[in-house]
Amino acid sequence: MRTWKFGDNIDTDAIIPGRFLTIYDPKELATHAFEGIRDEFSRKVKEGDIIVAGRNFGCGSSREHAPLALIGAGVKVVVAQSFARIFFRNAINVGVLPVVCNNADQIPDGASVKLNMKAGSIEADGKRFDIEPVPEFMQGIVNAGGLVEYAKSLKEVPVCTGSHQ
Repeated sequence: MRTWKFGDNIDTDAIIPGRFLTIYDPKELATHAFEGIRDEFSRKVKEGDIIVAGRNFGCGSSREHAPLALIGAGVKVVVAQSFARIFFRNAINVGVLPVVCNNADQIPDGASVKLNMKAGSIEADGKRFDIEPVPEFMQGIVNAGGLVEYAKSLKEVPVCTGSHQ
């Protein structure tokens, strides 16, 4: 795995420009990911690569297209100093794991990385950075491929009876 480094305040328009919002196929969306700010991304990204960013990653419009474009590109993890709340939830819902690392800005572009969730760290070119713990249920949603697949896998689903007393 290697890193693709971005700075602060990368908005959803930078991840997938608005003119492509009529596309719903993740693979096709991926061909336009980061178009206009890092054009080589869609041609050179590989399955398992990781996005590394600064503060407020995914700010702007609340569109699922942004994490879907990342999934289509083979990116299943984004490590950032902080995330916009709506991107954070949308990412989990479609199967991208948002990981908070207070020192993500120190992880270099193109670094070879190993993410160790149990140890709570990411290693980039031999240097270790602490990450915030990711709740087990969130990892379960991402591992299942998103919220819909996770819900399908539940053995017992709570049912609302609709009775009022």
